[in-house]
Amino acid sequence: MAKKLYVGNLPFSINDNGLKELFSDAGFNVESAVVIIDRMNNRPKGFGFVEVSDEDMDKAIQALNGKDLEGRAIVVNEARPMEDRPKRSFGGGGGHDNRDRDNRRRSW
Repeated sequence: MAKKLYVGNLPFSINDNGLKELFSDAGFNVESAVVIIDRMNNRPKGFGFVEVSDEDMDKAIQALNGKDLEGRAIVVNEARPMEDRPKRSFGGGGGHDNRDRDNRRRSW
């Protein structure tokens, strides 16, 4: 069974293949590697996830946590489950109601 690792403080130049190569070159069998991309600007967010075998998880954390990658000390630890976030509303309206408009008219 594979364990998912969080990899943070990545240089923005790294992609999925580069992340996979980083772990493979360190001697770990990588099942998958994904760098998270910002949907708004289509650029990497600076973190990603790597899946390795159960046996390799602790070794990978020990070997790569704090490793310098293009001048940045990367962070590697076991990924936590994603938490539920409250839904955001992007509804319109501007916060004004008719009473505000009526009061402005009366003050003229």
